[in-house]
Amino acid sequence: MKLSFIRVLDLSQYLPGPHLTMTMADHGADVIMVEPANGTGEPTRAMGTRAKDGTSVWFRNIARGKRAIALDLKNAAQKDAFLKLADDADVIVEAFRPGVAKRLGIDYDRVAARNPRIVYCSISAFGQDSPLKDKPAHDLGVQALVGTADLSRGNDDKPAMPNLVAADMASSLTALSAILMALLAREKSGKGDFIDIAMFDSLMAWTPNITGTVLGEDRAPVPKQMRNYGGQAMNRLYETKDGGHIALAGNEKKFCENFFAALGRPDLAQPAAGEPGPTQAPLIAFLTGTFATKTRAEWEAFLEPIDLCWAPLHTLKEAFSDQNAKARGMVLTDAAGNRHIGPAAKFRAEPAHPDFSLPDYAPSAALHWRPR
Repeated sequence: MKLSFIRVLDLSQYLPGPHLTMTMADHGADVIMVEPANGTGEPTRAMGTRAKDGTSVWFRNIARGKRAIALDLKNAAQKDAFLKLADDADVIVEAFRPGVAKRLGIDYDRVAARNPRIVYCSISAFGQDSPLKDKPAHDLGVQALVGTADLSRGNDDKPAMPNLVAADMASSLTALSAILMALLAREKSGKGDFIDIAMFDSLMAWTPNITGTVLGEDRAPVPKQMRNYGGQAMNRLYETKDGGHIALAGNEKKFCENFFAALGRPDLAQPAAGEPGPTQAPLIAFLTGTFATKTRAEWEAFLEPIDLCWAPLHTLKEAFSDQNAKARGMVLTDAAGNRHIGPAAKFRAEPAHPDFSLPDYAPSAALHWRPR
């Protein structure tokens, strides 16, 4: 597998760091979770819905294929055990508040003095040198400050809770990309690097398609008039007769012509392909009334033969039962019958081979790296 020669020490918890290191483990990396010696370890061991075997589904989908050791890094002997593992590691991921790793004596400078090839990634809410570096935050707080949470306004013009932990996941993927770039550069330079990943920065970098008014006109956008938030008739959710929903999800000219020809209203194709905003209101009203005349299943049958960007609005359960999720290997079942989220990166020559085993919480265990 692609990363079978890479050794990773993961000090992070919850989602951004553990998700990225699990991705590396799926592709062969030897990942050791360094859990706090507090009797619980990784908090998600005890969080969220549990499967029939009693294991947290969240934990199962961030910790598979890893090993674990519990260390009290304030204890000199146990910190020394960590540093000895770090001597032969390729990557370290930590997600303490800025300054904590240095106070513990396990920061990049301390580790790199012993192992100059180390790629050391620090993930935090706002960054190592941010004026907000000491402010505690999880995903919602970051989304609130970045401005993406404000975009989730409904018809009442009040913001709703975001439906995905976008700051967590953006920082996970940004950190993974940065780590792989640093490992690639190390092949030539022989030296590692320090990576400063902020959830704030990562999410802000994901906004090029929604910052037109901000960067071009120096004003806040009006969400309900934006293409991505329902301000475009052909990029919007419509309720069906039975309470289901259909998503129209693309207003390219050809799609508009195909759709409105099928509806017997070819005259509406040109305005439907126009820009989002108040001028779309008559079209939205027409389509709202039209979709209310049939059930979701009837609309699925009607739309299926049309070359058009559309989809039924699935629940998360429906999505994980969908034939496409199964065909793409995004739902995997282990020997015990437990279901897992499959790896998204698909390689032809060296595909991922997720190891479904989970690490036990091991307060006193001594671990050694597997041979390269």
